[in-house]
Amino acid sequence: MKEQQYKIRIEWSGNVGEGTAFYNAYQRDFRLSAYNKGQVILGSSDPAFLGDPERFNPEEMLVASISSCHMLWYLHLCASQKIVVTSYDDHAEGFMQEKEDGSGFFSKVILKPKITLFNIADQHKADLLHKKANEMCFIANSCNFEILHEASYSENTLY
Repeated sequence: MKEQQYKIRIEWSGNVGEGTAFYNAYQRDFRLSAYNKGQVILGSSDPAFLGDPERFNPEEMLVASISSCHMLWYLHLCASQKIVVTSYDDHAEGFMQEKEDGSGFFSKVILKPKITLFNIADQHKADLLHKKANEMCFIANSCNFEILHEASYSENTLY
């Protein structure tokens, strides 16, 4: 078994003068970067937890990780099966349950990709590949909640 390593940097940028002197004394803002990339993602907590609604929150990033990993595996599997996908646009949704003590957990994620196929006759075979993509996805394999797929298909009319 091979091991891959991923290094990131999270830098809290929400000290507005008093640090964490009390719960409302600081912002939840942070900067996310990878060691080998110049790009930065601006993050915060969910607005329900005093975060900046203009920034990505960790829960959104988790759903995005699941969605993008699934998409990349799905496209790979389609290419391997000679199923030509010409567009893929996912509208994923994650569902988190918050407990009375403020902790919480994800109960499910639903991936809702809108997929355009070069040949609509491939739809049944293409739809079956979502299960295999879910089995192959590194992120999905690390989750302890249900990941569902509700794909819709159309035929490419540009060719």
